[in-house]
Amino acid sequence: MATFLNDSPVFGPVRSRRLGLSLGVNMMPAAGKICSFDCLYCENGFNADRRCGEAHNDAATVLSALESRLREMSAAGELPDVITFAGNGEPTGAPEFPEAIAGAVRLRDTLAPSAKIAVLSNGTFADRPAVHDALMLVDDNILKLDTVDPNYIALLDRPTTPYDVEHQIETFASFGGHVIIQTMFLTGEHKGIDFDNTGDEYVAPWLAALDRIRPQEATIYTVARETPAPCLRKASPDVLDDIARRVEALSIPCQVSY
Repeated sequence: MATFLNDSPVFGPVRSRRLGLSLGVNMMPAAGKICSFDCLYCENGFNADRRCGEAHNDAATVLSALESRLREMSAAGELPDVITFAGNGEPTGAPEFPEAIAGAVRLRDTLAPSAKIAVLSNGTFADRPAVHDALMLVDDNILKLDTVDPNYIALLDRPTTPYDVEHQIETFASFGGHVIIQTMFLTGEHKGIDFDNTGDEYVAPWLAALDRIRPQEATIYTVARETPAPCLRKASPDVLDDIARRVEALSIPCQVSY
């Protein structure tokens, strides 16, 4: 199981399939994982294997480290394309996430004005007013919706807090288009259960949800690294391309990462 934890409070930069040269911001400690999902495909491993007794990073710690790294990158002549809030779990669950976003916007405007700010989130706290307002400040508000089937979500994403798909769709729609919906498509099995979500029984209702949300973009991707559940497999490029065409038929741009 070749999963990993990220450095904290800043990691990278790394070359992202979707975002370009990405400087990561980690609201979680380097010692473990704090997440409201426990996805079978998470590159950081299962929650139970990454338990951590440390608290989230506060905004001052994150912003001090971010400023230092941006100044180092500027001196080296290579600023990031994007500053990405991600890390070892769910960034929006950090108590000072809104303050960290506001400070990151100020630092970006001063030190790396061409960089975007992105948040990779499972969306479980996006209905909190302060989190919602913070996500409206970022350039790429990337929220997860792997399917709209509650049973499948319980098996694949394994939320650790109450999760209602209909409420999530309504919350995502409340951003008025300032949202990118991110979806993992995969095949394979785990403990004898088929996890292929590329068939029409999953894709058609997901497309209907996209039509309600009306995101600025959808980004669909598949397994790229080893997963903690070892029998999950990539969706094929042909399948992903077909799904992307169906998204674009709704007049929603779609980015594919194979």
